Amino acid sequence: MRVAVRWSDALIGGDGHVWGHDAGSTLLRRLLRVFPDAQVVAAGHGRLGHGVGFDVVPLELVDGDRTVLISMDVLDSPSVWRTMRATSRHPRLVNFVWWSPSEHVEAVDRASLALSCALFPTFANSQRTADEVRAAVREWTVPALADGARLAWADLGIRLAHLQPRHEPEVPVVLYPAIHLAPRKRPDLFVAVVERVARRTPVRVEARLEEQHLVGEAALRLARREWAWVGPLTPTREGYWRALAGTTAFLATAEEESYGLAYVEALVAGAVGVLPDLPWARAILPPGYPFLYRDAAQAEAMLLRAVTDTAGCRRALDAAAEGSFAQWLGRRHDDDRFEHAIAASVAQWSAPAPPARGGGRLS
Repeated sequence: MRVAVRWSDALIGGDGHVWGHDAGSTLLRRLLRVFPDAQVVAAGHGRLGHGVGFDVVPLELVDGDRTVLISMDVLDSPSVWRTMRATSRHPRLVNFVWWSPSEHVEAVDRASLALSCALFPTFANSQRTADEVRAAVREWTVPALADGARLAWADLGIRLAHLQPRHEPEVPVVLYPAIHLAPRKRPDLFVAVVERVARRTPVRVEARLEEQHLVGEAALRLARREWAWVGPLTPTREGYWRALAGTTAFLATAEEESYGLAYVEALVAGAVGVLPDLPWARAILPPGYPFLYRDAAQAEAMLLRAVTDTAGCRRALDAAAEGSFAQWLGRRHDDDRFEHAIAASVAQWSAPAPPARGGGRLS
């Protein structure tokens, strides 16, 4: 059974590789590694093409009787299935929910998400995401669909092979740990806290943003600070990890995350993370993690300590992990678990069946 992956925002560069270092591009590359020779279905690709190790095909040419399609565009899955059904008897489609369902606040979007995840087997990027999907399906669909829904999950994890040797900067570097300035990331809180820290000790803020966010008013306001550098995403994976290896600390301010891949990567690279005391943050950290704040004053105090006593903070992290914090992260966020789990789930769900009948219970 062949695998195809559909993500409408996928960009294939002239060199045949998936372009971009945002979460979607990173996960698309990971799926292509898990499923060798998979096809990529992307918007704007109306004809056959070739990438390095994969083919690029329009949705209309996907053989639904011999291919299972992994949909990263979950809200679109019912219409995708109908397109495949025009040329296939029993199209096989698997949802991959790799973002927080709570991002969708409109009733139409939430109902569409729930219906899609009730109709098609769904793999989530973390237990928190799976719990949100489960709740949405039960709230927004009828029991006949909810009771037959199929759901599995695994934490994304990271590839430790990407790590690069640490190089400590002369002036502490504080990372804005997101690639956009969406309100749910609370960039205003980030700026307010860092501004107070910058008045007390030298720091350099680095914010690497998606292109469309670089020209926004919020990015321009941040760039005007003498202690801030705002620029584009690093063009290569090696450059991304090299920058992390020279990052002293980061301040997370998001209200909600489905998993928190960027934070885990920064922590593994040796940055001291200051995070909000919220369930999503506790889910990726050891019990007793010492740098969880409840308000802006606590965030300021913790970030100040992170950039003035970095070595002491790292010792505190090791103490919280009861040994080595780096080793705890490696065990807890090993991406092998994710890759084995999604491969096994896709294989289990590949048997032909009309999608509305389900094949198990929502658990």
